[in-house]
Amino acid sequence: MFLGEDLLAYLVLALGGAMCVGNVLAIVRPPSATKKTKHASDDLDRAPIARTITMALVGGVAAAWALVSLLSG
Repeated sequence: MFLGEDLLAYLVLALGGAMCVGNVLAIVRPPSATKKTKHASDDLDRAPIARTITMALVGGVAAAWALVSLLSG
């Protein structure tokens, strides 16, 4: 098989980890208002907490599941 037998588990690990880390960082370090970049008028000042935590948990569960699958097999 192309790139090994565990390709799907590696992809889920990478995407789940990125989803978890990205959402946690959106909460911990929101975009600063002092930047000189031009923001669209519909941009939020900070991420919605409930949705962001939910998506971080989904990504964390996916990454953990993939890691357990890789280590057990």
